[in-house]
Amino acid sequence: MPIIESNYKPSLLFKNVHLNTVYKTLFYSKKNTYKRERITTKDNDFLDLDFSINNSNTLVIALHGLEGSSKSKYIISVVNYLNNNNIDCVAVNFRGCSGEDNNNIYSYNSGQTEDITTIINYILTNCNYKNIVLLGYSMGGNITLKYLGETAKIPPQIKGGIAISTPCDLEGSSIALSSWYNTVYIKRFMRSLKKKTLLKLEKFPDCKIDKNAIAKAKTFTDFDNAVTAPLFGYKNAQDYWRQCSSKQFLKEIKLPTLIINALDDTFLSKSCYPFDEAKTNNNLFLETPKYGGHVGFNSSKYGKDLLWSENRILNYINHIISK
Repeated sequence: MPIIESNYKPSLLFKNVHLNTVYKTLFYSKKNTYKRERITTKDNDFLDLDFSINNSNTLVIALHGLEGSSKSKYIISVVNYLNNNNIDCVAVNFRGCSGEDNNNIYSYNSGQTEDITTIINYILTNCNYKNIVLLGYSMGGNITLKYLGETAKIPPQIKGGIAISTPCDLEGSSIALSSWYNTVYIKRFMRSLKKKTLLKLEKFPDCKIDKNAIAKAKTFTDFDNAVTAPLFGYKNAQDYWRQCSSKQFLKEIKLPTLIINALDDTFLSKSCYPFDEAKTNNNLFLETPKYGGHVGFNSSKYGKDLLWSENRILNYINHIISK
């Protein structure tokens, strides 16, 4: 499928990649009152789902990025926007991200599609939606694409997916995030991840994870070697990235799927822009605006936020559910 020419043309202010990346986190102030439902998993754990509904026949399952939650500003923004346009939403909290630690020593990773299957099955059993669309941001985008590409039998209610600012190649993204210009972001991720992991070790004192390796971790290579790989049964960080990167699954996607990755996104490597895969898969649409930052895509006119990405998401949802 041809690459989509984007119409995202931000003001001079949002041509600054770092401002575009952090703008919603700093300045988006609207709230959302979710209705939380807790579901159990096969491994005696739980997932907290935050619903925001107005009795539509379409539901969007929104998946946050690394160390995000249903309270992330970009999630609240898109949920509010879609609700205002008569689309129901459920904001997923990955394990350990809902404000309460999960039961097991492991929590989530960038390829954990088993929990998405659990969530979808719960919704199909307890709700009655004609259309369901998966929407993932960053890590959530990688999980969305991996699910759509690797799952042999997807329920007919699932009409397609949307992935925003997605690290399709986890190793490439990890290398990009270790660059000096991402120092602020990587420090923030490491601080949060290490804090959670050290609390886990207090709960599970017999765990063999190396506490010193956690304390010394400065990059995702360090952290994934020390924590993610051993907890989830991978040989090392590279093995984890190789198995969980969504790029290898894109050729198998059979439902309409939109990827929006800004070309100035400092979190992404060149390998995170799947041009070849999009050109050879009629179900895969790739949009690469020149600007946008990471989960940014802010736009304004006369002081009013035009919510470009939210509107683009809405238009694509309406397009695929009308088929």
